[in-house]
Amino acid sequence: YTSSSVEYLALGVGTPAHSCADAPPEAISGYVVCRTATLNGWEHVPDHRGETVYSTENGNPVLITQPGDYPADTTTKQPATPWDTWNGEAWVTDTERQRAAELEVARQQRQQRVKQAMASVDLINLKLRAGRSLKPEETAKLNAVLDYIDELNALDISKAPEISWPEAPLALAG
Repeated sequence: YTSSSVEYLALGVGTPAHSCADAPPEAISGYVVCRTATLNGWEHVPDHRGETVYSTENGNPVLITQPGDYPADTTTKQPATPWDTWNGEAWVTDTERQRAAELEVARQQRQQRVKQAMASVDLINLKLRAGRSLKPEETAKLNAVLDYIDELNALDISKAPEISWPEAPLALAG
C-alpha cells in the first residue's frame, strides 16, 4: 500500500487499475500493508527491506529488497571470518580451512618475494650468461640478493601468519 486518493467515476466505469475500494488496516511497525495473493483483502507482511542477512551456505551477504520473511538458508548473524560455516545455530570457524589458507598466503608471499628478488638481478644474470665480467658493485648486489633468497627459502612458513620476513637488501631497490 502506498497511498489513497478520492476518484470520481462515471456511471458504469470500474475502479482504476491497481486500486481497490476497501481501506487498508492500520500500519504496524516492522510490517508493510499489502494486498493478499487473491487480491480480496489486506495483510501485514514482514518488512526487512534494506537489511542485510547472510547465506548459511557460504556466508555471503544478501541485501533484502522485497517485503516478506527472510529468505530460506539465511541468518541475521554475520560470520566472523571467511572460514566460518553454519552449524544450524551459529557460525563456527573451520580452523583447518583457515590454517590451510594462511599457509597458502605465506607460500604465495614467499614466492612473490623470490620472484621480485630474481627480477632485480636479471641484467646481472644476463651479463654472466654472456660471459662478461661483473663490476664489484654488481657482484655485491648479486650476493646480497642470493643471500636474501636463501633466507626466504629457509624460512619456516608453518608459523603463518606470524612470520618474521627477512628484510630485503637495499640492492633490491636499484
